Amino acid sequence: MNAIVNSPLFGIFLSLAAFEIGVSISKKWKHTLLNPLLIANVLIVGFLLVTGISYESYNVGGSYISVMLSPATVVLAVPLYKQIGKLARYWKPILAGIFAGSLTAMGCVIAVSKAIGLSETLMLSLLPKSITIPMGSVVSEQIGGIPSITIIAITVTGITGAVAAPAVCKFCRIKHKVAQGVAIGTASHALGTSKAMEMGEVQGAMSSLSIGVAGLFTAITAPIIISLL
Repeated sequence: MNAIVNSPLFGIFLSLAAFEIGVSISKKWKHTLLNPLLIANVLIVGFLLVTGISYESYNVGGSYISVMLSPATVVLAVPLYKQIGKLARYWKPILAGIFAGSLTAMGCVIAVSKAIGLSETLMLSLLPKSITIPMGSVVSEQIGGIPSITIIAITVTGITGAVAAPAVCKFCRIKHKVAQGVAIGTASHALGTSKAMEMGEVQGAMSSLSIGVAGLFTAITAPIIISLL
């Protein structure tokens, strides 16, 4: 049994099975809260708790899936290429929106951390929460955070964005497709982009662009902000 649990195939199979169940449930009931990624996370955590299998054993295979995040993110350039005309037309407001969103995300982390008395290490770990895991974990390590905490924060941020994006856009009356995509991608990276693509091709393309630009901007500005603090 230990040989099976500690095999890379165990973590990979569990992850894929949980996600497929999440997709099936989401398609059947079509509710915003029934996001496949959220369901998969709940199923995996519940399974590990019930069976007593350690996270370390699961992550032997789960880490292989994490390695594929970087090339999977690059694939998001395809829908962006299809919408290159809109990018050329709206490049100024797009960049302004991404920069403003990235600064707001980091500013909120700092403000809330100071307000509730979080330790500096924890604050630094949460600072890159709105960019992709490959970039966020590197930024976290560079500025003195704990990458494992950063990964958790990024995952929670992404799932929250994927679940709440349509409702937030409706509540805030964000109707322009480009604005919707930029907002979702900047706030909730690749996981949010999965929802943006469901909303439309334009939203998905702009969200894809926002992932890379927001990640690069955060990687450059986060160390500067920390030095100023």
